Amino acid sequence: MAAVAPLTDLIRRAQFGEAGALHGVFDAAYDDLRSLARARLRKAGRNTLLDTTSLVHESFLRVIGTLGVRIGDRQHFMCYASHVMRSIIVDELRSRLALRRGGGAPRVTLDSRIDDGLEVAGDEILRIHDALDDLGRYDPRMVEVVEMRYFAGMTECEIADVLGVTERTVRRDWEKARLLLAEALA
Repeated sequence: MAAVAPLTDLIRRAQFGEAGALHGVFDAAYDDLRSLARARLRKAGRNTLLDTTSLVHESFLRVIGTLGVRIGDRQHFMCYASHVMRSIIVDELRSRLALRRGGGAPRVTLDSRIDDGLEVAGDEILRIHDALDDLGRYDPRMVEVVEMRYFAGMTECEIADVLGVTERTVRRDWEKARLLLAEALA
């Protein structure tokens, strides 16, 4: 519990514009961010060019670029970091798949099936991302629950605290989201 208070204080100081506080947030949360990045990359498989350290550092650069985002405490910060990491992985995969598919070059069909299945994990992540975007149009809170639970590894209690709802609501949103995503990905 002692580790939570300094991070929350650093987040608040950073939002008030204190010089160096944002770097303090990064230092205080570095181990947690590495764990989060490791979990994200494990789900992405070997189809990303990112490693844990580069994902954490890229996330930090994007967080610095969005200083206007209101983050209240450690849980909000980790939720936001999870969302940023998801977008980095998706952006990197889209870029890589676009280059692999020739970018804007004319297509030539070959009879070879050598690369079948090589992009399955990358394509799967993009399908999940698109399904979450579609789900977000229906119920944005469900997407937040999925990101926090599935991608950030937060507990139902932590998610309920961040969203200001009951644990039962979180469980219900999680079950609905799982069913809707399974249907969308089928």
